[in-house]
Amino acid sequence: MKIKLELFGASRDFSDKDHLEFNLKHKASIDDLRNEIIKYIDQKFQGNENFIKVIKSSAFCSEDNEIISDNYKITKDQKIGIIPPIGGG
Repeated sequence: MKIKLELFGASRDFSDKDHLEFNLKHKASIDDLRNEIIKYIDQKFQGNENFIKVIKSSAFCSEDNEIISDNYKITKDQKIGIIPPIGGG
């Protein structure tokens, strides 16, 4: 399945575009997607620890703009957003 990962906040540093694309097996979970993103960071950014922290602490949202858990099953080609935590002060 083709997943278009929409990038928000700090995750925009992962690409020159506003999204990344991944091919996942049918019924992959958000946890599987998270692991694929980490593999991408390992390859493209030599395992940038700050980027990996962003991925591990981010929430994900569905096409319906609902927060989805790590065990959510992806059953079709779709857009999924990665929502990093927002720091402030």
